[in-house]
Amino acid sequence: MPGLIDAHVHVTGLQSGDYVREALTTPIGVLFVRGARVLERILDAGFTTIVDAGGVIGLHLRDAVAEGTIRGPRIVAAGYPVSQTFGHGDVHFLPIEYVDVRTSKLFQPFMPLICDGADECRKAARYALREGADFIKIFATGGVASQRDRPEYPQFTIEEIKAIVEEARRARRFVHAHAEGAEGIVNALRAGVTRIAHAIFIDDEGISLALEKNAVIIPTLSVVKLLVEHGEKAGVPDWALEKAREVYKIHVENIRRAYRAGVRIATGTDFFFEPPGTKFYGLNALELVLLVNEVGMTPAEALVAATKNAAYIAGLEGRVGELKPGYVADLIAVKGSPDQDPKTLLCEQNIGLVIKEGKIVKNLVGGPDKK
Repeated sequence: MPGLIDAHVHVTGLQSGDYVREALTTPIGVLFVRGARVLERILDAGFTTIVDAGGVIGLHLRDAVAEGTIRGPRIVAAGYPVSQTFGHGDVHFLPIEYVDVRTSKLFQPFMPLICDGADECRKAARYALREGADFIKIFATGGVASQRDRPEYPQFTIEEIKAIVEEARRARRFVHAHAEGAEGIVNALRAGVTRIAHAIFIDDEGISLALEKNAVIIPTLSVVKLLVEHGEKAGVPDWALEKAREVYKIHVENIRRAYRAGVRIATGTDFFFEPPGTKFYGLNALELVLLVNEVGMTPAEALVAATKNAAYIAGLEGRVGELKPGYVADLIAVKGSPDQDPKTLLCEQNIGLVIKEGKIVKNLVGGPDKK
């Protein structure tokens, strides 16, 4: 089958849910090495492409993978995300001059570009592109893991989002929106964004617009489930835990409604940290399991979400995600029948063969090319 794609994840090297504190007390080199090891596990789990939806570590590890220095999936990276003041990307408990990458002397993997007004948004988008972004990540709403806002809060005006979309288009790139609240989802879609992450509170208007614009939603159910189940022990702040517990059932129900209406869905985990003793990364197929068990997709539909639809999110539609002449030779051989039960994909030993760009990068099957 085609290599799998995680269309929304963050490679950070972080081990704590209290990510700002950890980032400020951990040497940057340690974070990069942890990130490199994580990429090996993702690749061995059958994921030949990931979309790193914001973060400088994933941006630079992209280049290390591309040049063959480290093993890992192909990385399509946003680099520095774009946030308004008091946005989801703004670390609310720090002085503002410590938050924006252009003014801060601190380091944390999620450092954003803070901007307000269409002109500032254009400049922020251009800065992200200057730093090597494959696409622009924006925060169109508040979120679960930010301190003082909520998922329902719309962020950025339509005019601000349009300015960012235009700058991305001029550079032959696209915009990927964190959008959880109903109003922010609609604003992003109306402004020309067709890649919508999370969509917790998507309503009938958002569903209708997503269908009209042929947009794709990345629900990222996995991260909310893991926050609820493991967040307290991992040091996730109380404000994030409370919101995660509050929204999970609502999230599932609204994604189920969007799926039943015919909205295209892609897989993304939104993993952004990994507590010691756990291995979240490498369990990226959890999103397929949740789409089947919670949303009601068939296993075959979940596989399309993790391949063809996720390839669109990565900007690689027509190049990866299907086994067709002329496509990049990314493919995996699986022991079992993921088209009947996607839980098969959660066991790394079931992924017997991984071929990335025509080269064998994992082989448990045997033969002369066994590595």
